[in-house]
Amino acid sequence: MFIKFSSFVAALTLAAPVAAQTEMPFALDWKFEGPSAAYFAAVDNGHFAAEDLSVEISAGQGSLDAIPKVATGAFPVGFADINSLMRFLDQNPGAPVTAVMMIYDKPPFAIVGRKSQGVSEPKDLENHVLGAPPPDGAWAQFPIFAETAGIDVSKVTVEPVGFPTREPMLAEGEVDAVTGFSFSSYLNLVRLGVPEDDISTILMADHGLELYGNAIIVNTDFAEANPEAVTGFLRAVAKGWKDVIADPAMGAQAVIDRNPAGDTDLEERRLQLSIDANVLTPYVMENGLGGIDADRMASAIEQTKMVYEFQTEPDAALYFTDAYLPAASDRMLK
Repeated sequence: MFIKFSSFVAALTLAAPVAAQTEMPFALDWKFEGPSAAYFAAVDNGHFAAEDLSVEISAGQGSLDAIPKVATGAFPVGFADINSLMRFLDQNPGAPVTAVMMIYDKPPFAIVGRKSQGVSEPKDLENHVLGAPPPDGAWAQFPIFAETAGIDVSKVTVEPVGFPTREPMLAEGEVDAVTGFSFSSYLNLVRLGVPEDDISTILMADHGLELYGNAIIVNTDFAEANPEAVTGFLRAVAKGWKDVIADPAMGAQAVIDRNPAGDTDLEERRLQLSIDANVLTPYVMENGLGGIDADRMASAIEQTKMVYEFQTEPDAALYFTDAYLPAASDRMLK
């Protein structure tokens, strides 16, 4: 029986097994809001698929939330505060987790207050009530901010609050200010009807804080076994950020597709705030998304020492590696 060669080749192609995508579930720091748009864009626009990755994105409960998830191997990758990662690794030496791509080059750690309740500047916190969720990344850095901004913490009344009640308590006047991420707390207050001209946003990074913010973190055992997958993941993330910077409305819609209860315009504003203040910094414009400056990282460690006693001498190499970053040309956002 004669079979055409072309038909024979086609039959072999159809019979060949399709390479399986690498499963890389991703643990976010927070619920699905504007700043998470880049990761959804990487899904929707096929950037993860182009790297042969299958990525399911899960919401989190705070900027410390993803660290133990990734350290235990429950998730191979996550999004978390690098400063909290430093402390975690000091308290859990040898835990298989490190940061591999800086996202918030300028951290969004902030004090968000009400001018009508007397909080406009850092020193105004004295003799006022500050609401702070214990797992909050901004609250974790507050002692450093207080030191650099010259705040007498003995004069600040700190009220532990939950994440769901933080902004409502401020809107109702039960506290005078809260710790939080600038883009989240500010717009949550707007949604609650607080006049924008009554909201003060005090970015800690504008008052002496040298710290970095949230980064992509990875389980190091997974990374060592799957280095190409990790680099592909980071390349796709950079493309996702480039997409939403070019089209924030598309990014906001990607969020609302996963969080129908949200407000498209509000999440577009939240995304734009994070882009302008935290992601697209002069350093990132020049060097691309993801890297860090060694001198600044050293300063960040020294600032952390001001308020945290390390059990062992801190080592920046434990907290961040650029070994998995794609080429700089793949990380340029403009």
